[in-house]
Amino acid sequence: MTIYPSIDLRGGQVVRLKQGDFDTTVKVADDPLVVARDYIRCGAKWLHCVDLDGARDGARKNGAIVRELCSLGLSVQLGGGLRTMADLEAVEKLGVSRFVIGSAAVSNPEFVADAIKAYGADKIAVGVDSRDGFVRTDGWEKASTFGIFNFVSAMLQLGVETFIYTDTATDGTLAGPPLETLTGLRGDFRIKRLIASGGIGSIEDVRALAAINVDGAIIGSAYYYGKLDLKEAIELVS
Repeated sequence: MTIYPSIDLRGGQVVRLKQGDFDTTVKVADDPLVVARDYIRCGAKWLHCVDLDGARDGARKNGAIVRELCSLGLSVQLGGGLRTMADLEAVEKLGVSRFVIGSAAVSNPEFVADAIKAYGADKIAVGVDSRDGFVRTDGWEKASTFGIFNFVSAMLQLGVETFIYTDTATDGTLAGPPLETLTGLRGDFRIKRLIASGGIGSIEDVRALAAINVDGAIIGSAYYYGKLDLKEAIELVS
């Protein structure tokens, strides 16, 4: 199991949102590079980075910061505003290791297929951002007509191997991850890499995810608010 500590960027700042609501944006760190270096000190090998400007508006504004984060030696998994092949080409030049496709996977599944063909399945992840059983898009602000399991099934048929599942109702709340849904995804599908995001608030949550054989866990608020020792979590799953 891999721990993916996260950095969410909005307007060049490191921020956190609660339940995906942009009105709850709070700056949690002054310098993303200082945060990333602490992640490295704790033993992290991967960084999960979200360009919130790109996710909401489709305009990525944090490329210079992403380039610097990639230069530190972490493998960077980036999401937010990746909607065209030109977007993928641009962030690959920044040094990004894995592209997270969210809204575009719902509106344009052919783009996912093209991305896998061009870059290989290991470099592509699909974000399954849900609320009340349905996939959300556009920075989690819009509901789609896709149920979670039907959407995952459709993406698997396109060759997707990596899924990042977020229940937006738990994101940023530290209330615990959606274990029931994750267990269903793990058991019902042959997913090569299932990464949990949202609600992780303690080392016990990390243990619970490991117990259901989730392949990765994204940790954000628990780190920023001092609820979880990142080094301990990385050592636990290692």
